[in-house]
Amino acid sequence: MRSARHVVIMARAPRLGAVKRRLARDVGALAAWRFYRHGLVALARRLRGGGRWRCWLAVTPDRALRGPWPAAWQVIPQGRGDLGARMGRLFQGLPPGPVVIVGSDIPDLGPAHIARAFALLGDHDWVFGPAGDGGYWLIGARRRPARRDPFAGVRWSSPHALSDTLANLSLARVAFLEELQDVDTGADLRRWRQGT
Repeated sequence: MRSARHVVIMARAPRLGAVKRRLARDVGALAAWRFYRHGLVALARRLRGGGRWRCWLAVTPDRALRGPWPAAWQVIPQGRGDLGARMGRLFQGLPPGPVVIVGSDIPDLGPAHIARAFALLGDHDWVFGPAGDGGYWLIGARRRPARRDPFAGVRWSSPHALSDTLANLSLARVAFLEELQDVDTGADLRRWRQGT
């Protein structure tokens, strides 16, 4: 029997003033909150996958397990620590099968990207969706025993996040999806709305 495939959206509970703070500095807290809440719910609906994968929503803060989440998603806490610690726990703790983790602020992300990531994991140990800012919008793993912590020493929220992670995976077979943009600032939002 084939192991299940798992898709995880890393998300913050959509609370006014607690999400998209850099975006809020440019467009205001209410506009940032509306963008995030609408985008998160729309993303969860788009990525349901029609039974092709199991859907998980990893939320922070941990007590925010109730929210506007579509019913198809099993909501779990992210736990403590930096982004690497939280993603590492997901890779270790989910049931057997390949795992793909995505961010919640990539408006162009769709089910075809997820399907392609799982297809690449058929021949690769890891898959990444690079972002233009030096980070990544997707990370996926077959979940064979890792020789090294992929997130050790990663400089999160910097132009080095992807290169640091790749340095930790130097002996692994790695594949890449196309570059997509996340929306962190007012300029990012304007570019996305203009389609550039």
